[in-house]
Amino acid sequence: MRPLDVRVVWNLFVRASSLERKRAGLTVAAIAWGTVAILMLLAFGEGLGRQMMRSRAGMGENIAVWWPGETSKVWQGLPTGRPIRPQIDDVHYLRSRLADVEGVIGELVSWQTPFSWGTKNLNIRVVGTNWEYGVIRHHFAQEGGRFFNARDELEKRRVVFFGDEIAADIFGEVDPVGQTVELAGSPFLVIGVMNKKLQMGNYGGPDSMHVVIPITTFAAIFGRERLNTLVIKAASPEQMPDALEQLGNAMSARFKFDPTDDEVMGVWDTAEGARIMNNVMLGLQIFLGIIGGLTLLIGGIGVANIMYAVVKEKTREIGVQMALGARRGWITGPFVLQGVAYTTVGGLFGMVIAIVIITLLGLLPVEGNEALELMGKPTLSWQIAVVTALVLGTIGILAGYFPARRAASVDPAETLRYE
Repeated sequence: MRPLDVRVVWNLFVRASSLERKRAGLTVAAIAWGTVAILMLLAFGEGLGRQMMRSRAGMGENIAVWWPGETSKVWQGLPTGRPIRPQIDDVHYLRSRLADVEGVIGELVSWQTPFSWGTKNLNIRVVGTNWEYGVIRHHFAQEGGRFFNARDELEKRRVVFFGDEIAADIFGEVDPVGQTVELAGSPFLVIGVMNKKLQMGNYGGPDSMHVVIPITTFAAIFGRERLNTLVIKAASPEQMPDALEQLGNAMSARFKFDPTDDEVMGVWDTAEGARIMNNVMLGLQIFLGIIGGLTLLIGGIGVANIMYAVVKEKTREIGVQMALGARRGWITGPFVLQGVAYTTVGGLFGMVIAIVIITLLGLLPVEGNEALELMGKPTLSWQIAVVTALVLGTIGILAGYFPARRAASVDPAETLRYE
């Protein structure tokens, strides 16, 4: 379109818009409402997705948990039904043979362990494990405390690390760090309390409700070295399949069983679980986007209907313009610009309203409410902004284009007789 054409189209657009202020206001309001709807739905979906992934990561990232079982397949002449029972020493064996892992830890568990502190006596869950457990399983200490270290494990020190909820239940307002407690009749020094964390998955119970001691100390006090579970950490989700294959082959060579025997290799792959969760949340985001998009589409239909009504009302005027030699672009341009202008202004109003609402919701306290904590706070991302802008632009162009095409197809001779 030549410069003169652009100026003519712009002047016609300004004149038409000034005559349609009331309709324009209603149309802008409809688009703004649709924009708020799509942004809020996508923001809640984004916040929920991020919180779900954060809560899954609470147990540890890229880890797999192995529960040894019994053989269900004959292997090299050995019968089925043989129990596979890895020991503490097998942790060191695996560390030397698994190339695609960042860590290997074993877990010994005592479910109902006598505990006492002051006048309080109860039974609690005690986990004996390696010192790397703190990082691999995200047991990070609150200020003033620590997780046990390699020297604590080597020297079989009687130190204990508490989950945050069980520490609050037992000690109340008293600082647990530095307190001496009794576990299974032996004195232990409390060296740390776990930071509060979101945790969706767990095995054996939530981390917040157990206490952890060095694996060597556990073996010395309870007289048991047979592992309940074994945990490996891969460097990345992509390396987890290779790490699990290496785990199966290494343990098969040591205990003589078929590495494809699922009864022996009962594994919980959290990396695979995270991938599935990502796909589920992506599906949810798409669904919410469709719902919000349909709401915005209703506003777009409103814009198109108003534009069709304007075309009908101005049929005679359009005919006169065409009879006087108006180009096709002079006729269609103002209508397309009106459609784009309505959706742009309405979209901007809607974005401002949505941002204000999302910001206010983000200020609401959620501590202590598990449902709200798990839901997370609505979050706007640049991806959401881009998607919304593309939807608005498409609706604006289409809402103006089809009425404009109808206006350009008017027969000047017929329109001059139009009342």
